[in-house]
Amino acid sequence: MNCNAINSQISLSVIIKVCVVIPFFCIFLYCIVVTLHTFASHKQFLDNSRYILFAYMLINDTLQLLSSVLLFLFIVGNVKFAIVYCAPLLFFSTATFHNTPLILAAMSLERYVAIFYPLQRPAAWHADRIWIIILSLWLVSCILPIVDFSLGEPRPGVNVFSTPVLCRTMVLNSSPVQTLFKVSLNGLFFAVVLAIILFTYIRILLETRKMRQDRASVGKAMHTVLLHGFQLLLCMIAFIQPVTESLISVYAGLLAEHISFIIYFCFILLPRFLSPLIYGLRDESLRNECAPIGRHAVSLAK
Repeated sequence: MNCNAINSQISLSVIIKVCVVIPFFCIFLYCIVVTLHTFASHKQFLDNSRYILFAYMLINDTLQLLSSVLLFLFIVGNVKFAIVYCAPLLFFSTATFHNTPLILAAMSLERYVAIFYPLQRPAAWHADRIWIIILSLWLVSCILPIVDFSLGEPRPGVNVFSTPVLCRTMVLNSSPVQTLFKVSLNGLFFAVVLAIILFTYIRILLETRKMRQDRASVGKAMHTVLLHGFQLLLCMIAFIQPVTESLISVYAGLLAEHISFIIYFCFILLPRFLSPLIYGLRDESLRNECAPIGRHAVSLAK
């Protein structure tokens, strides 16, 4: 196969990938704008801790997708720039990515507190104090990339301020100590989050068998926590990317860049695309408020 044919295949592959990611991202962004507009327009959502945490998750996922899609476009477009400009974007993308499972755990705990302590809810879980929980989640998610990046070193011969490189985590991940730290800390991190989600799910499941009244609301809370667990599973698969890439390459025989795109789309982008649809469509109050806005947008488009 000559060079022109290879270049043609590479160009076609890049075009297909971009045409898959960008429309999905635009649809996601539209759903987010509609949902957040609904939150801002109705005070009853701002007085409920569950909806505030949901809005925070949507904002965090939007920021994560913005940074990850930018990194994706830089890589497929082979855009290179110095590490000093790349590091903040990688830090922001990593911090928001770590924040997602923390928010899922917080939302599961909020359902647990609302069911078991409806009249004696701790002050931090009230709507006017929920910012304490949100700030704590953000601080924890930032600690992980701070320590990670501080252990990393640029590759030999790479000048942080002038050498253009592809903006990928590998440019700051050349130390074996850093790799060991990331694997160990990510394992501990997700084990704690998984334990929280499993604990809340099992307790709510047991409660549904004892309660004779309001079983519908408890059952809905149980299903919500189960969805949090499914999203956490997708996040965990994204963190074991090297193992996943090896398995796919052995059984599917695809090129490395195609495998990386499949993992990026299925385990990083897709869970965040589904979040507003899953929670928005399942929640009757939110669905009823968003529907008129969606119909109005469709009428304007016509």
